[in-house]
Amino acid sequence: MTAARLRELHVAGSPLLLPNAWDADSARLVEAAGFPVVATSSFAIAKVLGYDDGEAAPADEMFAAAARIARAVSVPVTVDVEAGYGFDAGELATRLAEAGAVGCNYEDTDHGNGGLRPLDVQVKRIEELRQAAGDALVINARVDVFLGAADERAVLDDAIARAMAYLGAGADCVYPILVKSPEVLGEFVRVVAPGAVNAAALPGGPDLSALTTLGVARISLGTGLWKSVRADIEAKLADMAAGKLPY
Repeated sequence: MTAARLRELHVAGSPLLLPNAWDADSARLVEAAGFPVVATSSFAIAKVLGYDDGEAAPADEMFAAAARIARAVSVPVTVDVEAGYGFDAGELATRLAEAGAVGCNYEDTDHGNGGLRPLDVQVKRIEELRQAAGDALVINARVDVFLGAADERAVLDDAIARAMAYLGAGADCVYPILVKSPEVLGEFVRVVAPGAVNAAALPGGPDLSALTTLGVARISLGTGLWKSVRADIEAKLADMAAGKLPY
């Protein structure tokens, strides 16, 4: 499936819902449930592979997992490549294409040095990735200023500036991850429009209906589905340890 199909599913007010997968089997379940796109969760995949999130997992293992997911389904696949694993734009575009991905999450966190990359540096990285991939890749540029922010409104201007610059550099969508305030997210969406905005469905944040009303074009569950499944397994294992069958 092409990037064009994934791109056209980003519609403000009628958002693309992504229950992120972590292996081929969960990806097949997402497709079988009728979802038109499979997205990966780097956090969940890293944990399944035995590593922590934040580019602690070897890139080869992460791309191998992405390739297994893409082979397992017939719908477009967008891959969370974190901050790119240190690859230059050409290599990253090649790795994604070889894995069968037509989209990616690309974040502005600097995992090597900590903190966020300077705006001009991340803009150049997005420009280079767009040039290397052409129209064959839907770039979802993650805006990480809200991570750990005690006051979401205090960092809103920075988030908007980054989002506008990333869209100008060739990103198809911007992702202000971990915003919980509907007022802050709503203002972000209004200012960034007509650029497409991805929001996370978070406990304590706006629900799916509210996110739709706010005008986002894409909603990600991130680690939500994996955490729910994992909690269920934990509960069943506790039952077994107590001498009860888990079914």
